[in-house]
Amino acid sequence: MRAVLQRVSEASVTVDGTVTGAIERGLLVLICAEHGDTDEETRYFARKINKMRIFTDDSGKMNLSVQDVGGAALVVSQFTLAANWKKGNRPGFSAAASPDEGERLYELLCKSLQEEGLAVEKGIFGAHMDVRLLNDGPVTIIMDSKDSA
Repeated sequence: MRAVLQRVSEASVTVDGTVTGAIERGLLVLICAEHGDTDEETRYFARKINKMRIFTDDSGKMNLSVQDVGGAALVVSQFTLAANWKKGNRPGFSAAASPDEGERLYELLCKSLQEEGLAVEKGIFGAHMDVRLLNDGPVTIIMDSKDSA
């Protein structure tokens, strides 16, 4: 599983001219399930996303989580995070989970974030989405389940 977290002042996703999700302060979470990803890994990602201290406290130090600041998450599926770009000039996406499994894990991540107490807005899985964001910092964190602790 791969995720890109972006700390935002605001973010929204639009599909066919209709806003499907929008947040103010919080995290834009771009997520990609890959072959072999498990429910356990997905729930672990939700816990880490919710508790990651990347918001600044009164001293200007990144010491607060999205939940600490009353923020929300906008979760957007993005299979292109599984891109294999090393061979040739056209990236391959065969590492991405099948659409059915990818959508199942995407929905599980959103549900798990909500169970952690986080307000969650979403894009539409598999749709062509226009994502708007106002980066705060910018602060961007890349998560990969293949990384060791």
